[in-house]
Amino acid sequence: MSENHYFKFTNSVLVAPLLGVLLIWTVFWFELRFQTNFNQLGIVPRTFSGLKGIVLSPFIHGSVEHLYNNTIPLAILMASLFYFYRNIALKVLFWGILLSGLFTWAIGRPSYHIGASGVIYLLASFVLFKGIFTKYYRLVALSLVVVFIYGSLLWYIFPIKDGISWEGHLGGFLVGLFMAIFIKAKIPVVKKFDWEKEDYDEENDEFLKQFDEEGNFIETPPETSDGIKITYHFKKDAENSGQ
Repeated sequence: MSENHYFKFTNSVLVAPLLGVLLIWTVFWFELRFQTNFNQLGIVPRTFSGLKGIVLSPFIHGSVEHLYNNTIPLAILMASLFYFYRNIALKVLFWGILLSGLFTWAIGRPSYHIGASGVIYLLASFVLFKGIFTKYYRLVALSLVVVFIYGSLLWYIFPIKDGISWEGHLGGFLVGLFMAIFIKAKIPVVKKFDWEKEDYDEENDEFLKQFDEEGNFIETPPETSDGIKITYHFKKDAENSGQ
């Protein structure tokens, strides 16, 4: 099938990112409006009550700066996911959030782990590695764009800065890689020229028959459909020849 069948702008490309951004901003507005704090709904590692944070923590943020820093990457990466991988986008989001959250719950420090940064690492990792694994030129190009824009995020999967959930970042990154390997994505079949195919017969190629072994073009006189040769006679113009 053509590229247009796989890569086309649908409502989900806009709706999914907008819905994600709207949800995290609405939750933060609700906290400010009613003077409440939802941090206790985040992931609390290795506690039964902290399991609910696996689903809820991506929607909770500690400050406007925290929220703003996650908004743009979340919107861009979700749009990329739903545009280039729309047939598996929901599966990647659903299982990615659950598995990366569970990873954070299992190895995290005793604290409230909140924020959508784990989802961002999940999406960046999946888009990066999936494009490379498919070897399809447009998806590889997308992977290079992700590296160029978000390559610096890699440092934050390590505990180099206090106050950030590097465990959530690491979980998202590893789960994204895992899903890029094991979740199959449909990609367009690249049309090959005859000479690129494995069963290509060079000796019977009509185009190559027009050249000799040294690569010189073999000129053949034109013929009509019934096999009659056509001969052209050129006559010099009397005026131009000086007669």
